[in-house]
Amino acid sequence: MTQTLEARYGLPAEVKFCKRCVISNQRPSSTIEFKSNIKECKQVIDFDKEGICSACRFHEQKERGIGWQQREQKLQDLLARFRRNDGRYDVIVPGSGGKDSAYTAHILKYKYGMNPLTVTWSPHLYTDIGFRNFENWMHVGGLDNILYTPNGRLHRLMTRNAFHNLLHPFQPFIIGQRIIGPAMAQKFGVQLVMYGENQAEYGNAIEENINPLMNMDFFSIDRPQDMMFGGLPMQHYIDEQGFSQGDFAPYIPPARETLLQAGVEVHYLGYYLKWDPQECYYYAVEHTGFEANSERTEGSYSKYSSIDDRIDPFHYFTTLIKFGIGRATYDAAQEVRNDKITREEAVHLVRKYDEEFPQRYFQDFLDYIDTDEATFWQVVDRFRSPHLWKKQGDDWQLRHRVSNDD
Repeated sequence: MTQTLEARYGLPAEVKFCKRCVISNQRPSSTIEFKSNIKECKQVIDFDKEGICSACRFHEQKERGIGWQQREQKLQDLLARFRRNDGRYDVIVPGSGGKDSAYTAHILKYKYGMNPLTVTWSPHLYTDIGFRNFENWMHVGGLDNILYTPNGRLHRLMTRNAFHNLLHPFQPFIIGQRIIGPAMAQKFGVQLVMYGENQAEYGNAIEENINPLMNMDFFSIDRPQDMMFGGLPMQHYIDEQGFSQGDFAPYIPPARETLLQAGVEVHYLGYYLKWDPQECYYYAVEHTGFEANSERTEGSYSKYSSIDDRIDPFHYFTTLIKFGIGRATYDAAQEVRNDKITREEAVHLVRKYDEEFPQRYFQDFLDYIDTDEATFWQVVDRFRSPHLWKKQGDDWQLRHRVSNDD
């Protein structure tokens, strides 16, 4: 009799890999909820009866089923509705100055005649290349920017708790990053916020791709004190750690009703223009002075994606532990879909790099979350789902790895 192994976090017990790319059916669609402790995923990527993931199916639509000329005309109509001629900002572009936000802000200003204000939720710990690209975004790209850095003592504590309680060290950062655009729109009286691509392109609910607008339910909360940060409610930090509700101001989203009454709309540029991460990279290099790193990113083979934060590699490492999906899988899957590499090449790259540990910034990460190495590994091992991992002697091994036989 075959033993059924426990599948945690609401993941499917049977592991399957997409027959077209290399993503598995363990990819979560939603892990940034702040109303709960996000110990379970709301949804995972869909696979159809032919074993093809929803992200690959959407890319088929992008190639053959979408009229991109008509979509661009919709973009021009949208921008005309919000464009100002009095020198004030007319669109907010959130981002770090990476390839995607660099492309989005620059093309809105110099091709479509908008006056964007770029806004950045500060990384935990800038890398040298990340800060150089951030500065180039303004100095070479010719854009205005506000860099928002929250209370560092509070943010470090929440990040520490997010790692220890959820194995999700990016949770507080993602909340701030999600809020900063609409919050700054409200502050500056701007009604249009433009992000780059919708994450539905990579496996979130595919129906999100038929709507250019962000779902504003994220901004519906009843009591800020009940919001969860690192698996603990805001009130815990106030009662037990000596913080005030004012310290949480950057993390409390504007009320959905207030944004709607102000006419704020949050759109995805990737709905209107055919999105290709590699082409965004080439554009950013040419127009905003974006530089790839001099060495590949640990855990992957790329040199230009998500390179601004020294904590970033541990976000991907924790997705490997919880979901069996590392950074190389994410990179390779989208490159297969965009016809940059074959599935066979992607399988090779995933098997070579996906499980590589991000050693380069390990001590920086430990110092940032005030955790020693022994405790780090105790926490990591506690979050390994039995249906994904097995222990062979002193080593942990994935039970399922992508192959060309899938």
